[in-house]
Amino acid sequence: MTIPILHRSSVLVLNRHWLAIDAITPMVAFGQLASGSARALRIDGDSIQPFDWEDWRGLEIPAGAPTVGTPGGKVRVPTVLVLTRYAKVPMIRPVFGFRGLWERDQGRCQYTGRDLKPKEANIDHVLPRSRGGMDSWENCVLADRKVNTRKGSRTPEEAGLRLLVNPRVPQAVPATYRIRNVWNVDDWKHFL
Repeated sequence: MTIPILHRSSVLVLNRHWLAIDAITPMVAFGQLASGSARALRIDGDSIQPFDWEDWRGLEIPAGAPTVGTPGGKVRVPTVLVLTRYAKVPMIRPVFGFRGLWERDQGRCQYTGRDLKPKEANIDHVLPRSRGGMDSWENCVLADRKVNTRKGSRTPEEAGLRLLVNPRVPQAVPATYRIRNVWNVDDWKHFL
């Protein structure tokens, strides 16, 4: 399935200090440009120029650059926006679940230390749910499926297992660390 250009998170957002903080869709980017809350960056090699909405609409469109049609003609899709007023760098944590635990535990079984493939891993409740254990960062770890099956509804001590690291809530990190250039946008290399 292909994602239409307006719905791809292919526009990098910078705060007013030009630090990367998010990736958004062109549809959202055009709204921010038109409202004056952001300026689009035209990047040509090492030359970077910010443009407001009116000036951006009037720019010549280079061959092969993605565009969208508007009643006033075609408009180039920006690749990078800089916010005019927002100065912070948001701090974020992974969402609790398999992916979040995978990230926190670095894809490693917390009983054996073995690096796992996603299909080899599952979530183990240190204090089993059948004994009142909760779905929480402090009670769940990534475990090898075989080890977890052997553990069953026992505590690690009862099953003869030892946790390598006590489970904890992951630390918040700057949003910049979570931005991935999945669409391989060349202009992002200046900021990531």
